[in-house]
Amino acid sequence: MSEFRFPTEVIDLPSKGLIYPESSPLSSGTIELKYMSAKEEDILTNQNFLEKGIVVDKLLQSMIVSKIDYSELILGDKNAILVAARILGYGAEYPVEVTDKYGKKVSTTINLSELKDKKIDETLFIKGKNEFNFTLPQSKVTVTFKLLTHGDEMKIEEELKGLKKLYPQESFDITTRLKYQIIAINGDSNAEKIRLFVDNMLLQDSRAFRKHVNEITPDLDMVFNYEDSKGDIVEGVSVPMNLNFLWPDANL
Repeated sequence: MSEFRFPTEVIDLPSKGLIYPESSPLSSGTIELKYMSAKEEDILTNQNFLEKGIVVDKLLQSMIVSKIDYSELILGDKNAILVAARILGYGAEYPVEVTDKYGKKVSTTINLSELKDKKIDETLFIKGKNEFNFTLPQSKVTVTFKLLTHGDEMKIEEELKGLKKLYPQESFDITTRLKYQIIAINGDSNAEKIRLFVDNMLLQDSRAFRKHVNEITPDLDMVFNYEDSKGDIVEGVSVPMNLNFLWPDANL
């Protein structure tokens, strides 16, 4: 228990704290959350937060007891905290409706507490450093990159908004994310050179790089199994994140 009067739980992070500097409480590989209260209900129904798309971040910031820098969180750890917050608020049972391969809608319940962390190759991680290397298969260029944090995502979102105003008919999602993710090209960390390289990155290299990043990124394995309309078990289905996840009483 912390100094808070609310009951709390210590949650394991998928990253095990490996990428955070030793000075960060996140390097412990755990984070302390308090249970949801009426205060969090107010956050979930705050129209201003809902309209701005920041309600989830406001909720998590309210529930996190550990003295962390929220902007440091990598997205996989943030996903795990969100699932833990949902469990602490409404319990582990998450009723969903899925459409099977026969086109039939099937109602089932996911036990969120049974979700496991993705298996990661810890030998690729340097303790206390969010930095990795990957040699692109086509150009043979070695890129140094980082796993994106919440702070990076906020910057990316702002840049994409600006680009959308200037070029409303074009999409820059992939290249913009790569420009924030890649921090050096063959050891050269010049930002201008990185941006120019990304804009001219070969398609095969881009796809291979993004696949590699996805494979090594710590996260929850957000899949479940269910019984379809014919009584067969369907495995490895992605957990749907609908309104019922944080608003169980919502009418879908």
